[in-house]
Amino acid sequence: MSKATGEIKRVTTHVIQAMKDRGEKIAMLTAYDFSMARILDDAGIDILLVGDSASNVMAGHETTLPITLDQMIYHAQSVVRAVHRAMVVVDMPFGSYQSNSEIALSSAIRIMKESGAHAVKLEGGAEVEDCIKRILLAGIPVMGHLGLTPQSIYKFGTYTVRAKEDVEAQKLRDDARLLEEIGCFALVLEKIPAQLTKEVSSAIAIPTIGIGAGKHADGQVLVTHDMLGITKDFKPRFLRRYAELFDVMTDATQRYIADVKAKDFPNDSEQY
Repeated sequence: MSKATGEIKRVTTHVIQAMKDRGEKIAMLTAYDFSMARILDDAGIDILLVGDSASNVMAGHETTLPITLDQMIYHAQSVVRAVHRAMVVVDMPFGSYQSNSEIALSSAIRIMKESGAHAVKLEGGAEVEDCIKRILLAGIPVMGHLGLTPQSIYKFGTYTVRAKEDVEAQKLRDDARLLEEIGCFALVLEKIPAQLTKEVSSAIAIPTIGIGAGKHADGQVLVTHDMLGITKDFKPRFLRRYAELFDVMTDATQRYIADVKAKDFPNDSEQY
């Protein structure tokens, strides 16, 4: 962590933009609960995303679609209570903004008022332009999300790399410019070719955050449970595991069970 970043008391949209302007990479991870968020914030993470991936890693659903607005607000409240420095961005879940801009604004206001978060994130480009504009007019910062958009998984039918073909790549370029023009403060690019990420990141002034989108984005995001090796079976090419906590936690649990069964825990020094 750079000295300049370390001195920041609170990461804001202004800070994120300044990081891009001076060429400093932005580090973002997901968080869904108080304890994990406190660790990540104390470690110096720039942005915590209360992702709708909670539907997968916390609730065990196959997709992100089932998680509700109330559940997202609950997770966001837990994260915000833990954080002193990081910016907290909350995913607007499936069904909370797609139908019309009035519902989108109402959902975004609920997230901000009830959780105390600092921004919201929406998937999509031109098709959600009116929703984003209305939220922005209310003074709520919006992070965009293009490329692989998990809430549209049944439309795509697969989690494979997006925007490999010219038509889809051009739409992504156009959508990125549109999201910048209407006022998004940053943009997530998920699972697209690295060269396209480079083009988009150079073409727009706002920061880009990549996941499976190569090294040319202005920042990177991973699901914390994947990065820490808590989830065992998810092994995409873009994921780098920085720990193997599944194995560590399994070993610790088995040793605890063995000690209890052997009447070794608690011992004399561990009781009153």
